[in-house]
Amino acid sequence: MEILGVELPGGTPVLSFTLGHGEDPYQVAWESGYRVLRPLSAAGTVEDLTVTLQVLPHRRPVTPRGPQRVRTTLRPGEMVGRPVVRQRLAAYALVVSERGVLATEFSDRTAVPGMWGLPGGGIDPGENPASTVQREVFEETGQEIEITQFLDVQSDHWIGHSPSGVVEDFHAVRLIYAARCDQPRDPVVHDVGGTTAASQWVSADRIRDVAWINGSRALLGKHSHDVLRTFSRRRTA
Repeated sequence: MEILGVELPGGTPVLSFTLGHGEDPYQVAWESGYRVLRPLSAAGTVEDLTVTLQVLPHRRPVTPRGPQRVRTTLRPGEMVGRPVVRQRLAAYALVVSERGVLATEFSDRTAVPGMWGLPGGGIDPGENPASTVQREVFEETGQEIEITQFLDVQSDHWIGHSPSGVVEDFHAVRLIYAARCDQPRDPVVHDVGGTTAASQWVSADRIRDVAWINGSRALLGKHSHDVLRTFSRRRTA
């Protein structure tokens, strides 16, 4: 995945790099002398994906921190040989409606069964991330959505078992979108037997009560208030 940094939307890139395995784009930008203000766009398919960020020079001394911290979900003695190195590009959505925020429960095929996250998944070959979000939201929750904004880029790096049982050195790069659902239904999981066990609408006053995975909890803390407020304003306009 290519990362471009521009100081103004539509401007000439002042920063350009290929996101390496295990790298956090915010950290790479900072160590290159730039502070990320906000993500602007994600263009192309998974084979040639380009993410553009709005950045500004921070003009501060930089001390390289090295690779992103790697956590492990393995128990002692489970590591045999070298793990398979894998970087996965995926797209997720913070979906809001009059019923609240859309959430999906992780199944027993994952390392976090019973925990909750935002709907989404891996970008298929030839697919752009916006199409991925719409497909995955329908497969995991049965909802039809309208994407409203490219919100964030999230990077996570760990060593653990894949759903198929293979031990992987796994770098998850998640593109996060805001989306609205104007005709919310009772959620239903169409992709039975996958990594999603159930789905639900979570009302705004219950968001903090849900057992979110850390990444989703961080994203909701950062963005849910503004996304819900924007949805409410558009409904009453």
